[in-house]
Amino acid sequence: MPDSKTTAAVTAVGTYLPPDRLTNADLEKLVDTNDEWIRTRTGIEERRILKDKTKATSFMASEAATQCLAKAGVDASEVDCILVATVTPDVVFPSTACLVQNQIGATNAWGYDISAACSGFLYALTTGSKMIEAGMHKKVLVIGADTMTRIIDYTDRATCIIFGDGAGAVLLEPTTDGTGFQDSVQYVDGSGVDSLWMPGGGSLHPATHETVDARLHYASQDGKTVFKRAVTGMADAAAEVMERNGLVGEDIRYLVPHQANLRIIDATARRMGVGPDQVMVNIAKYGNTTAATLPLCLGDWEDQLRPGDNLILAAFGGGFTWGATWLKWSYGA
Repeated sequence: MPDSKTTAAVTAVGTYLPPDRLTNADLEKLVDTNDEWIRTRTGIEERRILKDKTKATSFMASEAATQCLAKAGVDASEVDCILVATVTPDVVFPSTACLVQNQIGATNAWGYDISAACSGFLYALTTGSKMIEAGMHKKVLVIGADTMTRIIDYTDRATCIIFGDGAGAVLLEPTTDGTGFQDSVQYVDGSGVDSLWMPGGGSLHPATHETVDARLHYASQDGKTVFKRAVTGMADAAAEVMERNGLVGEDIRYLVPHQANLRIIDATARRMGVGPDQVMVNIAKYGNTTAATLPLCLGDWEDQLRPGDNLILAAFGGGFTWGATWLKWSYGA
């Protein structure tokens, strides 16, 4: 008989959240908004903020990675590759993956960053899974981490209510038991570039007095356009990966959606035919942590997951970028 197919199993999850909270009441003191307005439009009640200016994204990523490896019983020296999804690297270069490799002591690992905004973790998960499937590596760390509060304009009500800081990591290892990464779809539409972006800081608009005065180094978005595209993008991608694998709503243990907006999450769930008890939602506690939302969900629900549980991960982000992944969970009581 032929050998069973090798897939990439998630064997551990680690998370990190800064201790300081930024509540809706705090934001009422900064901009013209209120708790009810924020909650009804986004579902967010508070978000975490990395206040220590001596620390940045690599710190949070390393904390999540260290916790993940400890739970797996794996020494950092055993890690083959580190993939970090982020749009808020510590520095323009080198990559955050290089910094994490050094901070956690992964002396035998290589790695790089993936910049796909809120879809970044999903893209990195697919990339790492294919490395495992190809036999290229045995242990791949996939990390989603962002310090969005460092690039948010706290005079802009449209963005400052949404974003928070955090990091999550998963360890991928090979399995032949039928669980792990099953299928995925990803898309890009670069025509939406200026609907959700940070225009300053790159080679187009390098830092100058003029770009700072023009507030180009803050994230900005066209909320209405992003909302419309996110609803259709996440729902369509999730539906596509389900339909081509013969899955229906009752087959899904959990939808793991990017935590962008509660209304977007609800619309995606309806399209998939899954009920509220089948959807991971923690946006009220953390806000939108960009590339960290999906692994933070996995961390919060880890104790409730069992081997063979079908998960559909779906995300939409700046670019535009979007996609969905079917993952069969690999461990649990």
